[in-house]
Amino acid sequence: MDDTQILPKLPLSDWIESFVDFLKAYLSGFFDAVTAVLEFIAEGFVSLMAMAPPYVLIILIALLAWWAVNWKLGIFAVIGLGLINNLGYWPELVDTISLVLISVFISMLVGIPIGIWMSQKNSVQSVITPILDFMQTMPAFVYLIPAVVFFSLGVVPGVVATIIFSMPPTVRLTNLGIRQVDKELIEASNAYGSTTGQRLMKVQIPLARPTIMAGINQTIMLSLSMVVIASMVGAPGLGTIVYRAVTQVQVGLGFEGGLSLVILAMLLDRISQGANKK
Repeated sequence: MDDTQILPKLPLSDWIESFVDFLKAYLSGFFDAVTAVLEFIAEGFVSLMAMAPPYVLIILIALLAWWAVNWKLGIFAVIGLGLINNLGYWPELVDTISLVLISVFISMLVGIPIGIWMSQKNSVQSVITPILDFMQTMPAFVYLIPAVVFFSLGVVPGVVATIIFSMPPTVRLTNLGIRQVDKELIEASNAYGSTTGQRLMKVQIPLARPTIMAGINQTIMLSLSMVVIASMVGAPGLGTIVYRAVTQVQVGLGFEGGLSLVILAMLLDRISQGANKK
């Protein structure tokens, strides 16, 4: 031991290893079930999108962009997605969309109720806020280690790591949006005899919707930022193109993969924001 070290080093890593071994021993069935469900959802989603020719999906996405924002974004969708298809990355694009949408959906399914719970009880907020801080500040690479240990390699650890990394904005902004609802409106609803559930569903959540949607938009962007990192544990998609370019030092290949991710990120960002305004 170093002479300058007064106290002995805590065996923190040993404790963590023991805890992980405990979870693997007693919750292996749960992890296997989660793996099977997520793999089934991901494969089903990819198979469903693969049934339609690429140009059909391009037209559908372009029409969605036109409806959500304007015709300019629709044209951009046709050009951008057509370029990705021309480069030969359409299967990887479908895999990436699948990973992102599954992660965002689960983040919404879990994060919005937690945010609502936080908005109703200060004690819950004081407990969950440090957990969200931990989730956001921990380097994303660290999430891959337990994800691989519990769920092996493939799309599942990528989805799990993406959910953990991208969920906090949905939780935080759901809580913030509900808490920022005008107190006079809350008092008015109470005066009319509204129950907690009625006040929440008919007053607070509708008025907090723009803020909640902003959180979901941030979750989408964070999910896309995890695509390349998730490819390191076997998650398919455009991230594998970028990761292969990095390992093989292929600048052109990396530019093509990065450009495809940028096009997809711009489309998802603009469409989600436009849908919120609609």
